[in-house]
Amino acid sequence: MEQYELIELGIEQNGRKEKLEFASAKLVIVTEMGSRLWYIDVDGIAQHQLLADFSTSEDIGVTLDGITVGGKSFSGYGFFHPNPQHQAAAIRGNGEISGF
Repeated sequence: MEQYELIELGIEQNGRKEKLEFASAKLVIVTEMGSRLWYIDVDGIAQHQLLADFSTSEDIGVTLDGITVGGKSFSGYGFFHPNPQHQAAAIRGNGEISGF
């Protein structure tokens, strides 16, 4: 299991781009039996309306790009699972994550 702290994370859905404002975010990559899964946990998200919008939407797929604390850029596609009550979200990766 690999973990990377993030300094930047942006999402895009239906032409709407958002640079997330967050207190902390972590990319986790798990390689098991030849398959690779990844997810991102984001805490302290300042965009309350964005979280509210995703919490009422059935369309939660997003393209994303980000930068790790070490300066590594990455991008991928995932599903944005908001938790407005805790100002947090989990993005579950779908397919490959480029840059790793």
